[in-house]
Amino acid sequence: MSIPIEDVAVPERVRVLARGAELAPVWLNELGGLTFRTDDGRYLKYGPRNAETSFDAEAERLRWAAAYTAVPRFLEAGGDESHEWLVTAALPGLSAVDPRWITDAATAVRAVGEGLRALHDALPVDDCPFDWGVPRRIANAARRGIRLSDALHEPPPIDRLVVCHGDACCPNTLIGDDGRFSAHVDLGALGVADRWADIAVASMSTAWNYGEGWEDALIEAYGIEPDRERLSYYRELWNAT
Repeated sequence: MSIPIEDVAVPERVRVLARGAELAPVWLNELGGLTFRTDDGRYLKYGPRNAETSFDAEAERLRWAAAYTAVPRFLEAGGDESHEWLVTAALPGLSAVDPRWITDAATAVRAVGEGLRALHDALPVDDCPFDWGVPRRIANAARRGIRLSDALHEPPPIDRLVVCHGDACCPNTLIGDDGRFSAHVDLGALGVADRWADIAVASMSTAWNYGEGWEDALIEAYGIEPDRERLSYYRELWNAT
């Protein structure tokens, strides 16, 4: 996943959704998914249908989470046989991997860690209709033909159930001009799980975005001590699925 640095071809469907607004590409993922920002305050996500998550699922989660925390406001979604799209209202702030924050990794990592803790504290587990627990993830992997090691079928005991983001990599935290987290985006896999499922991925992603040496700083910003067993397990599960 990356911020596009070269010209990106704009799909015809995106041009239709733009309704004449100017488009700027802001994100490209490894599956060919694209995100564009419009000059009238919207974000347009467009990409091939995904066997694991869908934009319809993300729309459901956005509508639910918006009552408790800062997430993009859902505007519209749709799809055809091969592709789908999602339109949301823009939020203040820049991605934690915007060039501004890449050059200030200490601020960015602290914001991501604090923001993840705030998300976990804000979203009510008992009211959440979505599941991201290990049994569900293993079942999803099996349906996609992914064979997992025996060790991944034996997760460590749950530390604390929270509503996890589901893709807590650093790019999905927005940071305001004050250097503090301002919102979260890309919640297509949001659901109840052990908090370490998110913490493991968020801290692991610091190496991809800022270089080595920031993993424990993010966990410290979250407000707990590293749990090496749970970090190892949930990173392995993420990489395998």
